[in-house]
Amino acid sequence: MANFVKVADAGEIAPGTGRCITVNGKEIALFNVGGVFHAIDNTCIHRGGPLGEGELDGAVVTCPWHGWQYDVTTGRNIMDESEGVERYDVKVDGGAVLVAV
Repeated sequence: MANFVKVADAGEIAPGTGRCITVNGKEIALFNVGGVFHAIDNTCIHRGGPLGEGELDGAVVTCPWHGWQYDVTTGRNIMDESEGVERYDVKVDGGAVLVAV
């Protein structure tokens, strides 16, 4: 069973942005899409780029290295939906953002 771990305060990540976080040794990209938080693996499956440093357009993040795109709500690759990165459950409790790992 996954445990929820506090990773940020909700006010620290503005809507339309993301950041890289480390939770229990895992590199995770955390995004704020219109006030709703989503978390996926931080490592692009193409060449390992840091997705948390990518540009977020709606619910789609673009890897800053080679432009691969992912839906942050599902982790699915936009160009080939049969591929993707792991998605993590996220919840907000009392202003704290928690990710299940």
